Amino acid sequence: MVDLPGTYSLSAFSAEELIARDFIIERQPETVINIIDASNLERNLYLTVQLLELGTNIIIALNMQDIAQEHGIVVDAGGLAELLGVPTIPIIANTGLGVNKLISAAAKMAVSAQGKKHERLKINYGKYIEPKITRLAKHLRNHSPLISDRYGARWLAMKLIEKDPAIIKLVRDADHEAYDKIVIKFIENTEQISEEDIGVEIADKRYEFIHDVVSKTLTRSSVAKINDRISSSDQIDSILTNQWLGIPLFLFFTYLLYQMVFIVGEPFVWFIQGTLDLLAVAVREALVSNGAPEIVVSLVSEGILQGVGNVFVFLPNIALLFFAIALLEDSGYMARVAFVMDRFMRMIGLQGKSFIPLVIAFGCTVPAIMATRTMENERDRVVTIMISSIIPCSARMAVFVFIAGAMFQPNVAGQVVWSLVLLSFALVIFMSLLFKYLFGSKHESMFIMELPQYQLPNLNSLKAHTLQRTKMFIKKAGTFIFLATIVLWFLASNPYGITYGSEQSYLGQIGKTISPLFAPLEIGWHGSVALISGFFAKETIISVFGVLYGSENMPLNEVLAGSWTRLQAYVFMVFTLLYIPCFATVAVIKRETRSWKWTLFALCYTFILAWGISYLVLQFGHFLGY
Repeated sequence: MVDLPGTYSLSAFSAEELIARDFIIERQPETVINIIDASNLERNLYLTVQLLELGTNIIIALNMQDIAQEHGIVVDAGGLAELLGVPTIPIIANTGLGVNKLISAAAKMAVSAQGKKHERLKINYGKYIEPKITRLAKHLRNHSPLISDRYGARWLAMKLIEKDPAIIKLVRDADHEAYDKIVIKFIENTEQISEEDIGVEIADKRYEFIHDVVSKTLTRSSVAKINDRISSSDQIDSILTNQWLGIPLFLFFTYLLYQMVFIVGEPFVWFIQGTLDLLAVAVREALVSNGAPEIVVSLVSEGILQGVGNVFVFLPNIALLFFAIALLEDSGYMARVAFVMDRFMRMIGLQGKSFIPLVIAFGCTVPAIMATRTMENERDRVVTIMISSIIPCSARMAVFVFIAGAMFQPNVAGQVVWSLVLLSFALVIFMSLLFKYLFGSKHESMFIMELPQYQLPNLNSLKAHTLQRTKMFIKKAGTFIFLATIVLWFLASNPYGITYGSEQSYLGQIGKTISPLFAPLEIGWHGSVALISGFFAKETIISVFGVLYGSENMPLNEVLAGSWTRLQAYVFMVFTLLYIPCFATVAVIKRETRSWKWTLFALCYTFILAWGISYLVLQFGHFLGY
């Protein structure tokens, strides 16, 4: 099962369309499940028609039946299947209604297909274009039989007439001489005899076919015919997408989100913390009573349980954060945020498309950087990659939750983390304007997206999203962070004979060596070591504190609260927010920009920005008397 990018057509005007089309043509899947919105049938069938013209074996999943019924729309699934010649299964995806039937039908088609293609749909494109398509298709069969058999001569001819750049290159590479002498003349002649733009005329003919199908399969009740009725979604949008209220409301909702994460999660955090403390004591006593070597006792109790265990202490807060984000996504609100932010993004010199990677960056910076592939302009893409590194990802959030939870009361901790998010937003604006001035472009790109209907999120969907993201966090903690913790424990307990986690340990020596760099920030050598380890994965910052303070007979959050002032803790979080992204992010920056110059620039500018802003925050805090 392969999930292709969402798209409304198979043209070559965007990365999503090209990826989906190339996969279907090159891989020739046994079955393509074409999910369409029953409440927007005419628009959604455009992709269906293109798939049928390709000869693809498709099954139509007629989704959102409940939304269609609310709008008084009834689609005859049987009639649609008969007119298009493909199975059509009504479903409601977020409740699971009809999904099992859809899966069974897809599996049955996959077995029966066995390399066979569906009969290609043929639409008559009118007296001017149709003869040209027929003649050009015949020419392609004679001169380029290999690609004609693979792609279909008629389909190739249509794409050539539409001036599809990918297909032009394909045909030219197959027979360069024939293309230059004959195919170009076909295209020019077609343009001369047509009364309007070829692409527009072809699209019009497809929509004429679609309109005929819809008129025979879709009926509207009297409720749907009341055009003046304002839907509930429209009423909500009049407030949430208001040009003056949209952004303040978004900030208010994020404030409530972080307050909820700490206040609701606090009892669970205390429970896990208490359980971990009891477990650490019990395990240590059991190992000692059974004569385990001191090195084993230290590794298990101070290294693994304190280093890795403290990452799990704040798992409830992380899970609640993932749940809240899934709630905003599934309700349809995040699409509105993207819409509201589009105008603002243009004001600060970015494309509207830049907002999507920035939203993804709240989960992880790596896929956020990969998401910039949809941006056409290279300079704007690079700017988006650079600023996505200062968005607080879930790994950084874990560190903020840990430190803020240790240093502040639950009702204040949420406000502290929210202030870091606001700081990130402010610096995104500042850096965007700066980068745009230094090396940006004046290229304008349209940002087009569909605003879905508001809906109550499905509990199973919320649970699935939350569990999936939480499992990824646990997996990372149980693998990479576990290994990193063992290395940190070894450095904290050696050379032989030193006090565990002291300045004389290898870890302490590393910290003392680099601490002058962070001395003006009043972070200390413990924090310096934690920041350096955070380059490999931000969660290891928590592990470092667990390892260094593991020998203390107190919970880690209490030890931390006794070692730092609240201002020092806040400065540390600001630095963590902004400095060098993790190793995986650096690797993907190199891959996506194909440039060591931009990669090194990202490393340098984030570190300088983090140091400068942290120093300003520290001095401002001292000025206020903290």
